[in-house]
Amino acid sequence: MAALWSRARQRSSDEILIRALYEEHGRALLAYAQRLTGDRAAAEDVVQETLIRAWKHHESLTNGKGSVRGWLLTVARNIVTDRCRARAARPTEVAESPANGPVESDHAEAVVDSMVVMEALDQLSPDHREVLVELYFQGRTVTEAAKTLGIPAGTVKSRSHYALKALRELYAGNGDPKNPERRSRLVVVKEAAA
Repeated sequence: MAALWSRARQRSSDEILIRALYEEHGRALLAYAQRLTGDRAAAEDVVQETLIRAWKHHESLTNGKGSVRGWLLTVARNIVTDRCRARAARPTEVAESPANGPVESDHAEAVVDSMVVMEALDQLSPDHREVLVELYFQGRTVTEAAKTLGIPAGTVKSRSHYALKALRELYAGNGDPKNPERRSRLVVVKEAAA
């Protein structure tokens, strides 16, 4: 019981000490902190932190060395200095804007799309696949694809038409009724064939 009474007395004496410090030095401390920070809210935070440190180190205030106000102002200056150093140590943050979007978008979707397209091309005959590769992957015109493949331009057009039609039919629900997930992933192929 004596220990509880002692702690209660110590708590009330600490509270009295902090109240007295704030009443006597609070205005000067706030003005000094505001001059250092240039911001009222930041200055109030500095004053609060200073009083917390005074509460934690109350023996430094009552040892008779130097003035209490000088100790409080030194602690406030050190807190402001620490905050400035902490801000300087962190890299500056750059806000994301439409002009400077994310550096790299997620490429996983493109990988899945290319796998789906390759799977779809495997379902076609070699003649149809060759034509689509030349036209869509190599970026050649009908005439260039015809020269490369050694076939007439009309045949390139015809094979292209039937290859795209086969892809549409294959992935419109007729090609793999057992695997609906595969059909749902192949929207890219349907869009390319449209």
